[in-house]
Amino acid sequence: MVIDGNLNKEPWTRAARSPRFCDMVTGEPGYFDTRAAAVWDEQNLYVAFWIEEPFVEAALTERDSLIFNENDVELFIDGGDCYYEFEINALGTVYEVFFVWQDAFQKNPRFNSAEFDIHNRRALTFGGDYDRQAKSFWRGTHPRGLRWAFLDWDFPGMRSAVRVDGKINDRSSVDRGWSVELAFPWSGMGALANGRSLPPRDGELWKMFFGRFEKLMVSGSEVSPHPAWVWSEHGVYDTHRPEHWTPVRFSDLTV
Repeated sequence: MVIDGNLNKEPWTRAARSPRFCDMVTGEPGYFDTRAAAVWDEQNLYVAFWIEEPFVEAALTERDSLIFNENDVELFIDGGDCYYEFEINALGTVYEVFFVWQDAFQKNPRFNSAEFDIHNRRALTFGGDYDRQAKSFWRGTHPRGLRWAFLDWDFPGMRSAVRVDGKINDRSSVDRGWSVELAFPWSGMGALANGRSLPPRDGELWKMFFGRFEKLMVSGSEVSPHPAWVWSEHGVYDTHRPEHWTPVRFSDLTV
């Protein structure tokens, strides 16, 4: 499939879309409509986002900038003892990180490789979303504790594209929004497979996070934290909770 951000083509015109994204903590509907869909073939997992946005804006252009500080959509893929994070803004700027839970790092032989060498790769410790509580400041609030975050890990062969329906960074006119189209080759998911087939078999279950962060300004002040709208409610403001991500069951039925 050509990845060009155009979602007015098959299979997206036939694929079942998610419900309207909801607030990550409360489950209430998001202010603006956001939908996602996923399909697959023998080569790739494909993901699409439809994003309602009256004023499409983005400023970050350097790859692996902190895209979540402005408007973005995000996809996480759970690999059991690890997970992958992808973010993109309306300029098409991409941010990627690969996380490995530290409690499994020494026990699981699949991380004993140059790909996950914490001494020679750009790896940092990570405890979860921003936290200033004394009891969890160092290890975060997740029961599994810390993760190694590999900031220089890029998904092999990943393709992405964005289309804007309006005028980006121009508040003189009201926009309809923007769309994102992604392709992730199964050949690049070896570390995430966790014993599962690549490509998946009919009926296999994965967990993925589909989300959106929105930078809102009210009376000249930025709303903090940024509203987070997701496919599946978390009950807590923390995207890094695989147990709350959307269960994705693969089917060999043709769309």
